[in-house]
Amino acid sequence: MSSVFYRSPNHTYPRGARGEGVYLYDDQGKQYLDGSGGAAVTCLGHGHPDVIAAIKAQVEELAYAHTAFFTNEPQELLAARLAERFGEAGARVYFLSGGSEANETAIKLARQYWLARGKDSKHIVISREQSYHGNTLGALSLSGNPMRREIYAPCLHDWPRIAPCYAYRHQQDDETDDEYGQRAAQALEDAILEHGADNISAFIAETVVGATLGAVPPSGPYLKRIREICDRHDVLLILDEVMAGSGRSGTYFAFEQDEVVPDITTIAKGLGGGYQAIAATITREFVHDAIVERFNAFEHGHTYIGHATACAAGVAVLDVINRDDLLANVQHISDQLFGELKIAFGDHPNVGNIRGRGLFIGIELVEDRETKKPVDRAYSGRIKQAAMNTGLIIYPGGRTADGEQGAHILLAPPFIYDESHVDELVSKLQTVVKEVGLG
Repeated sequence: MSSVFYRSPNHTYPRGARGEGVYLYDDQGKQYLDGSGGAAVTCLGHGHPDVIAAIKAQVEELAYAHTAFFTNEPQELLAARLAERFGEAGARVYFLSGGSEANETAIKLARQYWLARGKDSKHIVISREQSYHGNTLGALSLSGNPMRREIYAPCLHDWPRIAPCYAYRHQQDDETDDEYGQRAAQALEDAILEHGADNISAFIAETVVGATLGAVPPSGPYLKRIREICDRHDVLLILDEVMAGSGRSGTYFAFEQDEVVPDITTIAKGLGGGYQAIAATITREFVHDAIVERFNAFEHGHTYIGHATACAAGVAVLDVINRDDLLANVQHISDQLFGELKIAFGDHPNVGNIRGRGLFIGIELVEDRETKKPVDRAYSGRIKQAAMNTGLIIYPGGRTADGEQGAHILLAPPFIYDESHVDELVSKLQTVVKEVGLG
């Protein structure tokens, strides 16, 4: 009898024993290919010696000192690196322990910014359906994931949500990508006008939608149009890159590919690569300066913000990505993986859509390709168990199509994959799909 309160108490979990490269091993010696980075976390794979060495060295020097009393060298260095990558001078970085905290911090930053500007009524954050921003009550209020929300619904803010930019389901047959992107973005302006721009603090969206929809990228000029709408109505733009950022999409920030700059962005998961729990909320200079000039403080905080050892891990992960040119490898392996997936599943009767960016790829499952009728959401659990039995870790999701039915498979392998790993992943995935009775 275990004393652990498990995620699923009635499920029997194998006991993870060690990790090496792109593989994990349980205590019985069974090998599992990591095809999803856990939950898009392990960007450098497992057991990377450089990151381990950096963590050990930092623990020996200074493991932790509360940031109400001290700053520390790894925090300063990692913040400078991220601010430089953000692409606009003067950006500021606030470190947290996970993506939920980072998004909670983002909405608090937005609120305090508008108070500093004397616009006290601006407090509502608009988000999107079929989204996920975290499991704290504030972040869950932003999320449009019905399964995650339903138990806690009475505890959540009832803020407005608009339809996602989800071309496979929502783009009309006679629309170009650009036309659909424009139309999908217009829903934000409609919502702002309905609820009053004087009441709207921010709009938050995942740059590439992660676990809820399965790696859905924006269409055409969608984010550029969103940026224009936010600017016109004096609304802050928050882009959630907890999953899609930190190089996962092929550029360090996914929004670089859309040629926009958010007012606030959040990253986590790949920032520490799973070696330490770390996230970051990054804000443009004008947001930071308004708060400091009016209040001289950001009224917020957690015990482990700016944790020295966690930041040291983040610096080491960035060093390896830069030294080994891993963003180029993400793009190279992405091309191969998309190609192999299309060969294996492009004509599969139950695969409706293969999409994503970089090493962030979704496969949407359907009962019928012509009608796009979704499969039963129960396939999500069946696929996960079949994959584990096959020695493969992937990240399936359910309720994809409309919040009730449908399923997808999310792939987010480590950046260190080579072509042999792609072959192994696709081969095992074919076995999994057959085992659950698809095709």
